[in-house]
Amino acid sequence: MNRRPFLKLVSALTIASAFAASAASADTIRIGAVAPKTGPLAGGATVTQWPSIYLWVDQINKAGGLTVDGEKMMIELIEYDDQTNPGETIKAVQRLATQDDAHFIIAPYGTGLNLAAAPLFDRYGYPQIAVSAITDQQADLSAKFPNMFFTLGTTTALAADVVKVLGEMRDAGQMGDKVAMVNVADAFGIELATAAKPLFEEAGFEIVYETSYPLGTQDLSPVIKGAAAAEPDAFIAWSYPPDTFGLTEQAMIENLDVKAFYTAVATPFPGYGARFGAAAEGVLGAGGVNPESPAFMEYAAAHEAVTGSKPDYWASATTYASLEILAQSIEAVGLDRAAVTAHLKDSTFDTILGPISFDENNSNPDFWTVGQWQGGVFKGVASRGRDGTVPVILKEGWE
Repeated sequence: MNRRPFLKLVSALTIASAFAASAASADTIRIGAVAPKTGPLAGGATVTQWPSIYLWVDQINKAGGLTVDGEKMMIELIEYDDQTNPGETIKAVQRLATQDDAHFIIAPYGTGLNLAAAPLFDRYGYPQIAVSAITDQQADLSAKFPNMFFTLGTTTALAADVVKVLGEMRDAGQMGDKVAMVNVADAFGIELATAAKPLFEEAGFEIVYETSYPLGTQDLSPVIKGAAAAEPDAFIAWSYPPDTFGLTEQAMIENLDVKAFYTAVATPFPGYGARFGAAAEGVLGAGGVNPESPAFMEYAAAHEAVTGSKPDYWASATTYASLEILAQSIEAVGLDRAAVTAHLKDSTFDTILGPISFDENNSNPDFWTVGQWQGGVFKGVASRGRDGTVPVILKEGWE
């Protein structure tokens, strides 16, 4: 692991901003970041996590820094690649806390890596806004780690809203009640499959095929072939970025004939729509956003201008909002981490997603749950407390 200043990693930034970001001094706020740049989750972190971090640092430093006790302080970004390896995540957080003396550390990417890092964030008193962690353990985790916060919702909420969307399609006569359900064998996929199965059964669906596959599986054709043989009306995959693309490719090859096709993380990525084109129309996925929100459009334009890439239509904006929350807390109470944690618990924050506050479980109660590709844009079709949902459309083949 090498400590690399912001200047060396983000060529898209202006010279003035990069110089300011790399000028570490006593007047600098050291912000640590650890997330995959390599390994199975690198694709997801490269779309969702790192660009929003770079954008946030660039904007803060271009504005002269954060105001702390009446003085402007620039941000020095210290970043590490955890290689999608929990052991490397732990080592990186340890190093940031004990050797780099980071004032704050941005939470890792993904549910499993956040859970692995939580004990260290707690030990060293860092607030952990676990923006990409989705779990039903939020109440237990926030009790065990009082400095851990959640933004994207719970496992049951995501699963329940998928069941609800499919139930409404079935009740409208648009599809039958047979479901094929698969999952990546990671904390995220296992927990979602476990939560979803009884919800589907209670709603009167028949699960005609189910299986799991290891994270990083290259050949997903057996999964799709098995699903196709069961002749389902809907295909549901609790998937991560590499397999989301792989499952979709195989579904096209096998011409999987379903009225609802759902893959989870990475479905909202602009690269998904670009790769599959018209075939993406009608595909359902995790999360969503109101793409017509002026705040999101402004964020998306800045994201592309600074990083050279488009944000995804779900967790990118939430990642950025979590950084807005951190910045507002630092400016409110300073660099004392305990004070920042207390401020997170008691305050409402103005973000690009609208107001965000945390409940008694350190959870954000308002979040997107299901989205769908419609007309070349991934739009939110179900949410908990967010405005801008649109009606679901049928998946009409793969042409």
